[in-house]
Amino acid sequence: MMPRKITALAALGAAGALGLAACGTSGGGKGSGPTGSSSSFNAAITSVVNPSTTDTHGAMTVDLNVTPDSTDYQNTYYAYMWDFVRLYSMSLLTYKSCPGLCGTQLAPDLATGLGTPSDGNRVWTYHIQPDVKFQNGDTVTSTDVKYGVERTFAKTLLPAGPIYYQVLLQDGTYPGPYSDPKKNLMGLTSVTTPNPTTVVFHLNQPFADFNYVVAIPQSTPVEPKWDTGSHSGANYQLDPESTGPYEFQSYSLNKQLILVPNPYWKQSTDLQAKQLLSKITVNMSVNQSTVDQNQLAGYAQLDLHGLGISTASVKDKVLTTPSLKADTDNPINGFLRFDYINSKEIPNVHCREAIEYAADKTTLQDAYGGPIVGGQIATTVMPPTVTGYKNYGDLYNSTSQPGGDDAAAKQQLALCGKPSGFTTSLAYRTDTPGDTQSATALQAALKAVGINVTLLGFPTAKYYSNFAGVPAYVHSHDIGIATGGWGAD
Repeated sequence: MMPRKITALAALGAAGALGLAACGTSGGGKGSGPTGSSSSFNAAITSVVNPSTTDTHGAMTVDLNVTPDSTDYQNTYYAYMWDFVRLYSMSLLTYKSCPGLCGTQLAPDLATGLGTPSDGNRVWTYHIQPDVKFQNGDTVTSTDVKYGVERTFAKTLLPAGPIYYQVLLQDGTYPGPYSDPKKNLMGLTSVTTPNPTTVVFHLNQPFADFNYVVAIPQSTPVEPKWDTGSHSGANYQLDPESTGPYEFQSYSLNKQLILVPNPYWKQSTDLQAKQLLSKITVNMSVNQSTVDQNQLAGYAQLDLHGLGISTASVKDKVLTTPSLKADTDNPINGFLRFDYINSKEIPNVHCREAIEYAADKTTLQDAYGGPIVGGQIATTVMPPTVTGYKNYGDLYNSTSQPGGDDAAAKQQLALCGKPSGFTTSLAYRTDTPGDTQSATALQAALKAVGINVTLLGFPTAKYYSNFAGVPAYVHSHDIGIATGGWGAD
């Protein structure tokens, strides 16, 4: 559940396990329209409640219980960071800043409109606005967009972001700009810039959804001259160049970030953003109970991680206090919480199915807050907010026996030649309370059928880039299972 104080960013949360899909209930609010709705439970799911004025004033405090994978818009893959970087970046396209289904619609940002496809969706052309400025006053050009895309190829230095460009562009093996100390002006031959306001992407295959790729923050422009010296490459996140409404004033890595208005930003060129605050302070590595307390007391206006306040706070305070409940929303957020089962570490399908049957989905659901707060038990990996969702019934007896089916699990163990069970390791994020509790719950459920699990905990910021997402590390540490979360890009 999300306490509602100041609506500045879309709240992106999580739900799911082996799994949980959809967070909480889907009840509508009592708002009076798309803006200006009265404050009531779930009102902000479909409406803007108490909209801010057009005056630039005041400050905002944001709490984060973990640390970011990166504040570099080309090197982040966490949903809350994709949302947050919109405060200091303009990608070619973005999403409309409006509640409900409206917020799933693409909108121009740096570009003047959606991309124009040709050659059977193999070539995509974008025209950018001619008067967008960087925070230093320089005008953004198509070559800056190209250089931003080129940075995404430098996976040795910038490993965290997605790899759509590497997969889709014609010269997908390009090593990135840092491999050439002179930063070869040719760079990616599959991204061309016929003039300062036109950028063209040449794909290796037809791809009709390319507009959604450039809506990811990786299409944010970067001046090559900014990406130099002490804050180039991996250190770019210390002071990323801004084209958005705010810029970095200071950043104590993984501790505190302060944003202030970008003097060269113009509302007329960035219709999906606003500049209504004089300062935004982000406090990182804040204990979750403190995050809850600060929001409920009004000391902080946003939980950046967007996972919602803890189960204890919901049950003990929010749902029992009418004034707090009226200022709270419980959205279906489109995220899945689940556990990866590594088919190379656990190659026999029957051994994997034993895990599926033995898992106690109820305790996994409880780890994230139970059915009201945490979400429902999933029947498929596709969340119900994604177009095309279909309920797949009772695979692995997940809904008929949510507490686990030990008899079926033992049958699968016999079929995989491990009637007494086997051993493996499970990776999880130590600074995400739900992941910690779900890992312990799954360990207990599997032990009941003879599957002994060693828990390996890692910090969120490096979970995928250094540990659970690195094949060599996974195999050397016998990680057969790993907690995870998924939302559509």
